[in-house]
This record gives sequence, structure tokens and C-alpha cells, in this order.
Amino acid sequence: MATPEPTELKLDADKLYVEEVFTDRRVGTLRRLSPVTKEGKPDPKREILYAGETQVLTPAGALPIAFEIEAPSLQEAAEKFGPLAREAIDRTVRELQELRRQAASSIVVPQSPGGKIQLP
Repeated sequence: MATPEPTELKLDADKLYVEEVFTDRRVGTLRRLSPVTKEGKPDPKREILYAGETQVLTPAGALPIAFEIEAPSLQEAAEKFGPLAREAIDRTVRELQELRRQAASSIVVPQSPGGKIQLP
């Protein structure tokens, strides 16, 4: 059997950003991603991006939640953080509930000899 070739990991030098992290040390962090050229100079042709990060505590530990924030400024990104974080948390909870439901309703397949039941 042939071994599959590993996927080449290569950064796209035309799509680089410098990242700044802002936090209130309480609820989460805001990341400002400013586009730069291959030389590391500001790239005014592309827009600045914002991302939010928070976490929720689960029985298995802290679960990181990341989401994009469409905003023209850091101030507006900070103002949008709360509602967007709530949406991201709610979406994550729904996805986890769906995964749990799917796991609970897995098809039971009888094992060949002996007729024992095995869960996939």
C-alpha cells in the first residue's frame, strides 16, 4: 500500500497579517489583524479584520469559542463583542447537543457469531 504524500504546509506571503491582542482580562479577547505586505509593511489595499475569543466552562474543562467580528474600528468591535459572543456560544451549545443526540441514536449492529450486540 502506498503511503499518502503529506500535505504541504506553506504560508501565503500575499495574505499576511500582523496580529494585536486586546483584552479586558475578564470576558475575552479581541484580535485585530492588520494586513501587511511580504516585507511586513502595512498593506492599505486590504481591510483590517477583527476576531473575538472567549471560553465557556464545561465538565471536560474550558471550551474556547472564536468568532469573526465585522467592524470598521476597535471600538465598534468591542461594542459588538458581547452579542456576537453570545451567538457563538449558543451555536456551539446547539452543535454539541446535536452531536450528543447523534451519538445516542447510533444504530445498534449485531456482532456476527454469538449474536452479541455491539455499538459502532
